[in-house]
Amino acid sequence: MHWTPLPKGGFTGIDWAKPGATTGFDPYLIWAEADNFAGYGLDKPPKWLPLLIELAPGVSVAQLKAAASPKWLHVPPVYTSPAAPAGLRYCTARVRPAFFKHIRPGGSVHALVQRFELGLPAGHHADDPTGSAVSTPAAPHAPLHGKVIGLIDGGLAFANANFLRHGKARTRYFWRQDKEGAGPAPADLGYGHELTSADMNRAMQQNTYGGLVDETAVYEHFKMGMELNKLLNHGTHALDIACGPRTVLAQLAGAPPSPDAPPSWTPANDDASRCDIVAVQLDWDTVVDTSGGSMNVHIMDGLMYILSRCAPTAKIAVNLSWGTLAGPHDGSSVLEAATDQLIALKAGHLQIIVAVGNSYQSQAHANATLSEGEHIALDWRGQPGDLTQNFLELWLPADAQGIEVQLTPPGQSSLPPLAWGQSGTWSATSGKPLCALIYPKAVATGANGTCALIAVAPTFAFNKSTTTAPSGVWQVKITNTRAGKVTVDAYVERDDEIIGVRTGARQSHFEDRWYDTSGNPGSFVDHPGNPSPIRRSGSFNSLATGAKTISVGGVRVAGPMWAHYSPRKPDPDAARPQRPGVVKVPAMHAYSDENPALLGLKAASTRSGGVARLVGTSDAAPQITRKVFNAL
Repeated sequence: MHWTPLPKGGFTGIDWAKPGATTGFDPYLIWAEADNFAGYGLDKPPKWLPLLIELAPGVSVAQLKAAASPKWLHVPPVYTSPAAPAGLRYCTARVRPAFFKHIRPGGSVHALVQRFELGLPAGHHADDPTGSAVSTPAAPHAPLHGKVIGLIDGGLAFANANFLRHGKARTRYFWRQDKEGAGPAPADLGYGHELTSADMNRAMQQNTYGGLVDETAVYEHFKMGMELNKLLNHGTHALDIACGPRTVLAQLAGAPPSPDAPPSWTPANDDASRCDIVAVQLDWDTVVDTSGGSMNVHIMDGLMYILSRCAPTAKIAVNLSWGTLAGPHDGSSVLEAATDQLIALKAGHLQIIVAVGNSYQSQAHANATLSEGEHIALDWRGQPGDLTQNFLELWLPADAQGIEVQLTPPGQSSLPPLAWGQSGTWSATSGKPLCALIYPKAVATGANGTCALIAVAPTFAFNKSTTTAPSGVWQVKITNTRAGKVTVDAYVERDDEIIGVRTGARQSHFEDRWYDTSGNPGSFVDHPGNPSPIRRSGSFNSLATGAKTISVGGVRVAGPMWAHYSPRKPDPDAARPQRPGVVKVPAMHAYSDENPALLGLKAASTRSGGVARLVGTSDAAPQITRKVFNAL
């Protein structure tokens, strides 16, 4: 059993095996090059890579573009348009291999770029920015004034009667980020398909019979039948709670809602029920890839699209009921830093509300504090029949240079331990990697400390050419070899299936004999005296820990108030040592279950007049979005 040195990147040209080569980079980019982008459904590197970029202090997006060449860097025009707040230091970009030469010391953009994350969607090549849509002058848009609700989600049934006003679409602008679909690409973003309310109204009028809109025909007209020909759609459900014609009562206070104020599905007479909507339907490959492999780029582009369709004076509340499990959890990811700056620069004209996730009982988080000479062994269960890759992130504070990580694959001898700054792959006889341990001295995905990424190939494949890893328990031994105490957090990345889609994903998780899975009263929270390293506390949407966004957890209307899948407040495990700045409790709560037996809440199904039930904090966040919006 031995580690194979990391290869030279087929896209970046970086020899990742050289000492210090991995420092400051996104470890997912390194893994993508180690397995030749197999995890993205490719058999060779794409022509362009999408990135989310943070610029150095005082550097503007215009300066970045001026220092680069359009032959190897394309920034969507929206980031240099009047819609971009002055002082914005974040943008997305599509880059060619030459970009990685110019970010090296002495390169034209080296001093301008502070860090960047990969945002490549699974299933197809990155959006080619050399298409005709980019060079087409932007069509004039009538900016929206007043108050606007923004939605970034998947599966939006804009023709549903709950989103109409006097028979006309309240959705004034709709950007579908998929390559498939109808409508021109928004010229200031350069990909996907944009619809205006005029487009929607025209299609609804052409497909009205006997006074009723044939919604199926409308969606088929816009080539959206695949995602909207089912009962429940996540985006439709969330938007109905946020701004539909009926309202769920929620509390703005941090305390759980009072049982004296139950949900009231009565006709609403509030600003939200009448407002204009700007909606972004995420790239379908982003939605299906629940690990969030490209979510950072597409969410950032989505936020800029919403801002670009509104006047500078408009007041906007954006609902984001989506997220991932791994990450620094201290607000220092590039996307969280970008959203915080957008909110600050918009100065009271933008608020972003984020669901905290449903992973509290998923055994996806472990925490340990190690003194010199101490170690912890985590058992990470890889599921059989998993068609997708799995990831485990070990987050360490800045003073953790003495931490060694040793990996033992299922049924195998242990691989040698790797120390701070070391990396390698464990490969099959074909030479293709079965897994990798990438342990840079610093990473782009968080600003504090570093992250050791363990990436594992699928455990099953229908294609014989796909390399598969063994299923079972991967033991991860973490040892502190230096003086002082070090707190380590381990986060299993999300890897499940979304509503109505079969991807073959199976969620991996930690196992431990002390972890209570009995279901008895009191077994759904962490107890300080329990020695298990697996901790529910800290299982939190990694997009929801920013300083200025509003994170929302879920509670029940009746019975025990707390919804067991949601992070709770106050934290039952608050005294446990943690890394500086880690966020573990929601800023607010709202309803997400009716009672312990009837989980979830009712809201609009895909077709008008229908009702469906969705479970999770995705129900809670749009209630707070509605309250925040009405108070703007």
